[in-house]
Amino acid sequence: MKILYLSCHSIAEYEEVKLLNELGHQVVSQGVYRNPARPGEDSRPPLKDVFYDEKLANLAGKLTYWGAPIPEKLVEWCDLIFIHGIEAWLPTNWKTIKHKHVVFRSIGQAVERTEHVLALFRREGLKIVRYSPFERSIPDYAGEDAFIRFYKDPEEYKGWIGNVKQVITIAQSMKKRDDALKFHIFDKATRGFPRKLYGHANEDTGKLWGGELSYEELKQVLRESRVFFYTCTFPAPYTMAFQEAFMTGTPVVAIGPKLAGWGWIEVPYLIDNGINGFTSDSLLELRGYVSKLLEDEDLAKRISAEGRKKAIELFDKNKIKSEWKAFFESLKEV
Repeated sequence: MKILYLSCHSIAEYEEVKLLNELGHQVVSQGVYRNPARPGEDSRPPLKDVFYDEKLANLAGKLTYWGAPIPEKLVEWCDLIFIHGIEAWLPTNWKTIKHKHVVFRSIGQAVERTEHVLALFRREGLKIVRYSPFERSIPDYAGEDAFIRFYKDPEEYKGWIGNVKQVITIAQSMKKRDDALKFHIFDKATRGFPRKLYGHANEDTGKLWGGELSYEELKQVLRESRVFFYTCTFPAPYTMAFQEAFMTGTPVVAIGPKLAGWGWIEVPYLIDNGINGFTSDSLLELRGYVSKLLEDEDLAKRISAEGRKKAIELFDKNKIKSEWKAFFESLKEV
């Protein structure tokens, strides 16, 4: 298929554009991978040996805001419009794209308002691919046509050793976005332990901030760190930061649903407490779990192995790849 990919998340864009090309599709993105060999940011590496058409890319470059009118020539070229997480593309463009396959791929940012918009267009043929079954608890849920998780490549995220006795987390603007990211919980639960916060725009946390990480640095930090503390991100059931730690085997300590404060958080239910990670709604218990993992290397190794096993079960690239293949084949039958 020829796919127009409307991106809103560069890391997911990197992984999905890569996967779609591996499945044999020609993909044009309006995001940072508009030119796959020269992406617009460096959080993930270039994509080589994938489809690229300069004229089509230049047309995609005119889509400078979410919901912008899609150029007619781009619509004519593609077989499928892949809308990544932002429903604003639908009202603006539906009349000119509804004769194509149109797929909305959820990314964990849907709330009641999103579901209302999706329901309107699903009645007219929009297909919805969800990334978590816990989205079914969103108020006024608009339904699904497929359920396909984000993937992580176990050949990329592997090799945990935990030789650095520190607890880490990874987030963007964590203190500024405390309502969504629960910085205050991370701060209280890890205070007094060796700790680092990595990610963009966290300078306001002072010495706690470990800076921004390149792709290779990220994988190295996950391999070396003893504990990954996960506070979740409203309104996502799970995030890529959790996936990457879980797949690497970095032992995860995660807040529970009450501390998170919304009804469709999934991570606490992916963790079998004390087996493949730790989770709690008690700050005291969370601190205890962090302390145990920092002090007990054998415990950390057991949690690491079981966590990675669960991550492969859920997020393995080949599993997700086969699910996307089946989904696209089902569209051809319609």
